[in-house]
Amino acid sequence: MTSATQTHIGYVREENQDRVGSRQFGENLLLLVCDGMGGERSGSKASSLASEVFFENFEEGYEPDMDHYSMRSLLLSSISAANSVVYTSARMDYQNFGMGTTCVAAFWNQEGVTIVNVGDSRAYYYADGVLQPITIDHTLVNFLLFSGKIKEEELETHPMKHMLIRAVGVEKTVEADDFFLPYTDGMKILLCSDGLHGFCTEEEMQEILQQEKPAQELADELLQLALEKGGRDNIAIAIITD
Repeated sequence: MTSATQTHIGYVREENQDRVGSRQFGENLLLLVCDGMGGERSGSKASSLASEVFFENFEEGYEPDMDHYSMRSLLLSSISAANSVVYTSARMDYQNFGMGTTCVAAFWNQEGVTIVNVGDSRAYYYADGVLQPITIDHTLVNFLLFSGKIKEEELETHPMKHMLIRAVGVEKTVEADDFFLPYTDGMKILLCSDGLHGFCTEEEMQEILQQEKPAQELADELLQLALEKGGRDNIAIAIITD
């Protein structure tokens, strides 16, 4: 198992509000991507706070022999802890009002990968030559789509395509989605902010992940792909390969 992370401010933004991190626990690995929102100063603070609190809460609760259900609970409680801190911080300083962040995390062990997410930073699963999205964006357009109010072909052109209906730190409590993928030989997990998936197609990302290269080279190539598309947003990437 190898892993790699990459982040870049892009060519348009004045500040990188994306955060990406990893922690090793023996042979197991935890990856995290956060994408801040709420203005220049606030977005950066939200993603930084959420990342810091998430890792702290996880490390305090982690035990080497945790089963899938215990791991799921720990990941969800870590998102909840991050939400509480960001929410409280926003209300202690009016300049930070409305700040929040996306959050997607993946824990890889011998059983498989447990994933949790809030917002529109995504987790993808690659195996047998195919890249598949695991998470579902918590956006207004997806809500409208699932409610039957718009059609799938309207997603990319809808004026509110980037509006989130769930984010860490915006409300007093937050509901995260969770997923479990059993271990498969040759599998790869990709976490990323919308600075990558918002400008690059799944086919383009799949073409890179099909290569038998070290995780860092794959992360570097994905970053370069996003920059070649204009680098119009901050970019955060985290990869685990078997």
